[in-house]
Amino acid sequence: MAEKYLLQVTAGPSYDPAILTEVKVNSEEPLEIKGSSLHAHLYVRIKNFRGLPKDSPTTSPYFSHSMHKSDQYSISFGFIPQKSISGDALIFGNNFDNPIRDRLPPFFGAAFKMVKYFIDPGMDGDPYADKPYLYGPALSSLNIFRVCEKIDVLPQASSKDAGVQVFEEGGDGDGLKAREEKNMPATATQRKKYYLDEENRKNFSFEAGRLYQCDFFNPFLDFNEFALKLPGFSFSIVNHHAGEPDSDHTLRYVLKNKHTDETYLVIVLTMLRKEDINASSKAAAQGPQAPLVSTGTLNQADDTVSQEKLYEPKSDDLD
Repeated sequence: MAEKYLLQVTAGPSYDPAILTEVKVNSEEPLEIKGSSLHAHLYVRIKNFRGLPKDSPTTSPYFSHSMHKSDQYSISFGFIPQKSISGDALIFGNNFDNPIRDRLPPFFGAAFKMVKYFIDPGMDGDPYADKPYLYGPALSSLNIFRVCEKIDVLPQASSKDAGVQVFEEGGDGDGLKAREEKNMPATATQRKKYYLDEENRKNFSFEAGRLYQCDFFNPFLDFNEFALKLPGFSFSIVNHHAGEPDSDHTLRYVLKNKHTDETYLVIVLTMLRKEDINASSKAAAQGPQAPLVSTGTLNQADDTVSQEKLYEPKSDDLD
């Protein structure tokens, strides 16, 4: 069933699909995203990627790194808050606009417990709600967390840089001192456990003007198949939706403030049907039409795209 789809990743500073930008998966040139409260550089890496744009590399040197040989994907980003954010307020996870309870398998409750055990013990949410959500505190959910120096703008990075950007736990410059001052444990495992405690999170602040670097990854989610694969358990969203041939399948990751509900970063992974892309390509060949998504640097302040190039699927986007 999954072979009938192509994966597309888009991202931006809000939920508005009009300002979501297509991400070139496995590129070492980050997507820059600017919101009013947070500026970010985003990398998305997916092993054996099969999707759009078609010229995206199928894999990344990231997966050859000793830390990531078993991982299936990575959502990696650096960000600079434009105003300070409480450590207890910043959360990361998934949410949905519509109910998914009728699409969940009968054993999903047991699977959710396994996800909490294997992936994120701090995860909480309600997958059966009218607007389902699964969030965890950023300080305990993100696999890698670096505290870097105070800077005015995001550091420049491109595919021409030597090697691949692989963030490791720790910090740079006075960021190391900032970690120590807040008694943040030195290792990722200890840090994640430490910030399961609410009081410890409240004692930390994401400072305005300071760079933070994060990485979220695991070996259990296969985005090419839209499948969760845990020891002794596997569940494919696409196969489970086999009776709904007209539907696309979307998973959304969100970095947001749980106290104010302000959204800082949105990453959307969508499986698009090949036949729909083919139909759009044929229509485009016959005359002008609106693009599916835009590509370029996003600025939430005026909801504009800094680059004028817009993505339209081409006939060779199909396998």
